[in-house]
Amino acid sequence: MNPASLYHKLNGFLAALAQWLRSPFLLIIRLYWGWQFFETGKGKLMNLDRTAGFFESLHIPAPKLNAIAAGSVECFGGLLLLLGLGGRIVPLPLIFTMIVAYATSESEAVHAITSDPDKFVSAAPFLFLLASVIIFVFGPGKLSLDALLSKKTSSDE
Repeated sequence: MNPASLYHKLNGFLAALAQWLRSPFLLIIRLYWGWQFFETGKGKLMNLDRTAGFFESLHIPAPKLNAIAAGSVECFGGLLLLLGLGGRIVPLPLIFTMIVAYATSESEAVHAITSDPDKFVSAAPFLFLLASVIIFVFGPGKLSLDALLSKKTSSDE
């Protein structure tokens, strides 16, 4: 067997394996980060005055309103992410919220993105943002309410 044919066989096997692992991987990301978003959002909403005070210290306009908005997006978006419901829609406000978090509370990390990338990737919003982008790009996977509803809708037609 020549090296090119061996490479193509191995590549085909790995592609099939990766495809098989896709939905469990997306489920794990949704469950873990959905819960993290829920907990973070709930914390903001349960400690609204403290959150609004922090937002005010960052010079965010209408700090209480924005604390409610950010906490609600994280809390309820996290629950929907957990369920895999609205898999392409729900990540969008979460992504926006994490971009705002970077721009306001982690602006130093954003400015250091090229000079000190470790500062950017170790900032608190990074993994939340990454998880949201992954779910937006790949969808919630076959192990989600979106997939279940899609099957039900296609069988009803």
